Amino acid sequence: MRHALPRLALLAGAALLSLSAHAHRPWLLPSATLVDGPAPVVSVDAAISEDLFEFDSFPLMLDSLRVTAPDGSAVAPAARVEARRRVSFDLQLAQKGTYRIAGVTDTAMASWKAGGETKRWRGSPAALAAAVPADAQDLQVTRQLARAETFVTNEAPSALPAAVTGEGLELQPLTNPTDLSVGDASRFRVLLDGKPFAGADVTLIRGGNRYRYRMGEIALKTDAAGEFGLAWPEAGRYWLGINHGGRPQGVAGTPPPAGGAPARRESYSATFEVLPK
Repeated sequence: MRHALPRLALLAGAALLSLSAHAHRPWLLPSATLVDGPAPVVSVDAAISEDLFEFDSFPLMLDSLRVTAPDGSAVAPAARVEARRRVSFDLQLAQKGTYRIAGVTDTAMASWKAGGETKRWRGSPAALAAAVPADAQDLQVTRQLARAETFVTNEAPSALPAAVTGEGLELQPLTNPTDLSVGDASRFRVLLDGKPFAGADVTLIRGGNRYRYRMGEIALKTDAAGEFGLAWPEAGRYWLGINHGGRPQGVAGTPPPAGGAPARRESYSATFEVLPK
């Protein structure tokens, strides 16, 4: 299995960065979003799948996993396990309040001509400059930035730390995203590079589509302030997705491609749990 992991990481990355084309969706799924008791533990599965919350495709490789406690401090997960179609880890909730769990993927891809052949490279943006020859011809560069999140609460919901990096797509819950029941209203703000993203298309899908004829997608759009609201229609687990792409974006230390500025694409996803009233 150890020898298979590099290949799985490549496949998972490819699926993550082409969600609309192949209907593969990344997600983090906690065993519960609202817990209590002395130092409770939640288990989180991370995967990319066609059927939401089913292990039918690839693990979501969590090379950059960020867990933020209610006081804004970083928390280290424990007991991580990597399997053929999922990555799982445990998280002890020592503080009372709401935690943010985020998996972030930042990848650069490049293609160029050398000696009449097309060369391709994929890796971290920081390594791109050293990987591309200075005399590369017909250089094309794309940077892909993806973020998958979920939220869990120990005992009572609390205000979320902003946890805004100012880069790519991010979600600011304006109401607590846990302890949700059917009919509850939630409101969110979408940010693009730290600024409100007006007119963004937001997709909401309830899990369990493996057992339904229709996906039941709910289409939403952000207003001029980058905000949107919704009332949760049914109990279940929900996936929220946002995509943006095509912006020119340079990658530090790289030569400008002959065809123009590099392209940049972003995606964001989050998982929520809604309980019966």
